[in-house]
Amino acid sequence: MSQAAASTSHPALNPGVRRREVLGWAMYDFANSGYTTVVLTAVFSAYFVGGVAGGAGWATFAWTAALALSSLLAMLTLPALGAWADLRGAKKPLLAISTAACVLATAALAWVGPGDVALALLLVLFSNLFYAWGEALIAAFLPELARPGSYGKVSGWGWSFGYCGGMLTLGLSLAYVLSAQARGEPAARFVPVTMLITAGIFALAALGTFALLRERAQPQAATHLGLQGAIARLRHTWQEARRFADFRWLLACTVAYQAGVAVVVALAAVYAEQVLGFKQAQTMMLVFLVNIASMLGALAWGHVQDRIGHRLALGITLVGWIAMTVLAALAQGPGLFWVAAVLAGLCMGSSQSAGRAIAGLLAPAARRAEFFALWGFAVRLAAILGPLTYGLVTLLAGGNHRLAIVSTGLFFVAGLLLLKPLNLARGQAAAAAA
Repeated sequence: MSQAAASTSHPALNPGVRRREVLGWAMYDFANSGYTTVVLTAVFSAYFVGGVAGGAGWATFAWTAALALSSLLAMLTLPALGAWADLRGAKKPLLAISTAACVLATAALAWVGPGDVALALLLVLFSNLFYAWGEALIAAFLPELARPGSYGKVSGWGWSFGYCGGMLTLGLSLAYVLSAQARGEPAARFVPVTMLITAGIFALAALGTFALLRERAQPQAATHLGLQGAIARLRHTWQEARRFADFRWLLACTVAYQAGVAVVVALAAVYAEQVLGFKQAQTMMLVFLVNIASMLGALAWGHVQDRIGHRLALGITLVGWIAMTVLAALAQGPGLFWVAAVLAGLCMGSSQSAGRAIAGLLAPAARRAEFFALWGFAVRLAAILGPLTYGLVTLLAGGNHRLAIVSTGLFFVAGLLLLKPLNLARGQAAAAAA
């Protein structure tokens, strides 16, 4: 390595990787966090239920069903997408396509008004699908950038920087909402502007990723097989699943606990407004606080998990998630719910960082995009099970959101149980042998 390259490297990074590349990689977390924060969590979810659908009894279920269908499409496409990216050495071009599509679909939400239920659901479905593609593709760069012993730390850098992006997008949106409300404007006037703010920041911040992040993967021998070869290779991976038993345990654990996380992301604002009577600005401030806690959790826990072990670190956060659901279910007023929200934020950043780091440790070096796509497959399956279960419980229980949040806690309990058989040392050995 040249002296100039060495001066810009970091002990946590692989040889030849410069710090600015990691900044470029983390910029994508910064870019896309605004989408989940504003569209899925703080603003559009509650606006859809109360504004677009007029507070109809079926509105929460319709919202969760759209997210579930989007996740189903992601499940069906992500594994082949990841295998294709490995064969072609083309993670970065595919990331560019998914990013542009998500940005355009998010901006188009600005044209959704009261009564435009079908248009809203269609745009959310596709924007969330393209978000899922981008999330899996950017995660596959982690093992190229970081040393195995520093996956947690570097993953934590990305997640914590990502929450900064979420806070910037939400903060600008909140400032506009407060000024619009002061002028007496209705939600149908100010919510569309927040969609344009979100799309704009996503697009601008992602430019940093494409300018700084290198594509190190090289096309492989089976490239001429194209998509057919990608699918055949994926089928081969499933047939060899016995060699990757610990990766399978990770996928099962991920499906369970990410189902609960998906509920918090998609329905926190709905719960706050429907159960505790929060107004739009209150909900946005609540989510802003959650993002601060998430940033601190991801940054601090990323360093801790490299020391105490990723499996133990993830287990501790799952216990925290269980405590959060208990507090949220018991909350009769804003006070206890704010405490639950802060705890959710701390657990959010920690669990997301730990999960991505474990996936990096268990993924064979030559098939990282493929294995991260399988991990993305599990996350998308969770995004079906969690919100759809919540929506069904509210539908069958006459709108009882407290019962629905209790059912969410069971996902975290299942995740904790499924984490127990996972053996990281054995899983890493299998990945190295592959």
